[in-house]
Amino acid sequence: MAGGGKESPRQKMIGLMYLVLTALLAMNVSKDILKAFVTVNDNLVRTNENFNNNTIRVLKAFDEAAKSNPSALPYLEKAKEVNKLTKEVYDYIDKLKQFLIDEVEKSVTKDTATLKFANAKDNYDMPTHLMIGDDETKPKDGEWSAVDLRKRFDGLSDKLLAMLDGMQKNEKTKLLKEDYDGLKEKILTLKIKDPTDTEDGIKVTWEIFNFYHLPLAGVVTNLSQMQSDLKNVESEIIANFAGASGKLSIKFNQYSAVVLAPSSYIQAGQKYTADIFIGASSTDFKPENLQILLGVDSAAAAGGATGTPLPLVGGIGKYEVGTSGQGDQEYKGVIKLKKPTGEFSYYPFKGEYKVAPPSGTVSADMMNVFYAGVPNPVTASAGGIAPGDISISASGCGATMTPKGGGKYEMKFSSTGDVMITVMGKTKDGNKPQGPPIKFRVKPLPRPELKIGGIFGPLEMKKQMLGTVGALVAGATGFDFQANYITQEWSISGKVKGKWLGVEGTGPNLNAEAKQILANCDVGSKLSIDARVKGPDGKIQGASCGIRVTK
Repeated sequence: MAGGGKESPRQKMIGLMYLVLTALLAMNVSKDILKAFVTVNDNLVRTNENFNNNTIRVLKAFDEAAKSNPSALPYLEKAKEVNKLTKEVYDYIDKLKQFLIDEVEKSVTKDTATLKFANAKDNYDMPTHLMIGDDETKPKDGEWSAVDLRKRFDGLSDKLLAMLDGMQKNEKTKLLKEDYDGLKEKILTLKIKDPTDTEDGIKVTWEIFNFYHLPLAGVVTNLSQMQSDLKNVESEIIANFAGASGKLSIKFNQYSAVVLAPSSYIQAGQKYTADIFIGASSTDFKPENLQILLGVDSAAAAGGATGTPLPLVGGIGKYEVGTSGQGDQEYKGVIKLKKPTGEFSYYPFKGEYKVAPPSGTVSADMMNVFYAGVPNPVTASAGGIAPGDISISASGCGATMTPKGGGKYEMKFSSTGDVMITVMGKTKDGNKPQGPPIKFRVKPLPRPELKIGGIFGPLEMKKQMLGTVGALVAGATGFDFQANYITQEWSISGKVKGKWLGVEGTGPNLNAEAKQILANCDVGSKLSIDARVKGPDGKIQGASCGIRVTK
C-alpha cells in the first residue's frame, strides 16, 4: 500500500465505503454483508467439491473403458496429466486461502480459524499487504502473492495449450478440429487478462482488481471463484478426452448375425463349413462418406477410379446380379470409407458364390441391460410359438412384471445386480422353457442433472433466457426410460452489480430472490447452482451447474 500522495478515485471510494461500513456496523448491517460473502464462498466450495467428485467418477469410468478399448488409453493418460496439472494450482489456492485466514486471524486474535468463524472477515489491510505488498504500483512477487498466483495460472494455460497442440500431431491422440478449437478457446480463459479500467490515468491490473483493499471475506471468495473456473475447464477437457476415441471411430448402430459359408452347394460326403459372426453397419453411412466400388482395387480407388458403385440401403451395399447359369462366380472391389478426420481408408473385398438354391441369414436383437427404480419394457419371443403362448419368469433384484399382451411385459427391479429371465412357451407337451435362463444386468439409475431453461447442464446462457427460468427441473441426459426426478432443495449464487448474492430454497420452484439473481446477474460472471434431487428409486443425490452469463 502506498503512503502519502494523491489518492486515486478507487482509494477515495474505498475510504468512503469503509466509513459507511463503520457506520453500518452500529446497525449490524456490516455483519450481514460479510455473512453474504461467507454464504457465497460456502456455495462455491460445495460446487468445487462436486466438480472434484465428478472428475474422480469420470476418470474411474474412463479407466475401466480403456481396459477394453486400447485406443482410449492415450487419451486417458493425457486426461490424468490434465488432472495433475490443474490439481497443483487448485491445491495451491487452497493453501493460499488458509494462509490468508491464518495470518489475518493471528494479527487480531493470535489464533487460527476458518473463514466462517474468523473474527476479522472485514480486515482489508492485512490481505492487501500479504497479496500486493506496501506499494500497489509495484505488486510484490514470491510465494503467497497475487503475482505468483498469476504466474501459476499463465503457466498452467501454456502447459495445457502445448499438450493440446502436441496431441494434434499424434494420430493416437488427435482430436476433431471443432473439439480442438473449442478446448483451446476454453484453456485460454485461464490466461490472466488485466481489466480495461484506469484510475487517474493508471491502468488497473488483475492483481489490484482482485486483491487490493478488499476485506478478507471478499478475497477468499474471489479465490474460491478462481478454483471453480479452474475445475470447470478441467472438467470439460477430461470429458472431451473421454469421448475422443469414440468420436474418431465409426459409430455402428445396426447389428445382425451373419453366417458366411465358402459354398452353399455341397456334394454328398463333403463337410459343410461356415463362419458365424456379428455384422455391424451404420445408418450414418451415405454416398459422401461410404462407397462400395466393384471392379477396382485400393490403389485405383485412391487415384480417383470409381468402378461400379453399389447402391447403399441403411449403410449396407446391395449387390445384385442375374444368375442365368449355374457354376462358380467371383466378384471383387474396394470399400472406400471416409474417417471422422476427413481422410479415406480403403478395404478390399472379394466374394465367390456358386449358383444354387438360395441360402438364408439369421438376425436377432436383444436388450441386456435394465435399470432399477423405473419400468423396463421387455419383449419375449420364441421360434415357432405365437406371442400369446409365450410367458416369462424372473429371479433376482426384486423383479416384478406386468404383462402387456402379445409377449410384451413391463418389468421393475428394486435392487441392482444380475437377474435371470426364463422364456416359457406353451407347447403340445405343456409349458416348457425355450432355452436356458438368460442373464441380464440391472444397473442403477444415472445421476441426476439440472435442466436450466430446457437445457441440461448449460455451460453458458444468455441473461435474457436466465430471466425466464422459474424452476429447477432435474433429469438424466440421454436416458430414454421414464424417470421422475424431483428437486428437493437448492442454492443459487451469482454476482449482481459486482456483488455476490446467494439464496437457498426448497422444492423445484424458485423464490423471488432466486429469480432476481438469475434476471439481474452480471454479464460475463459465473452462476453457481447446487441442488439435492430425489430420483424415482427414492435416493437423494447432489446435482450442480456452473453457468457463464452472456449477452
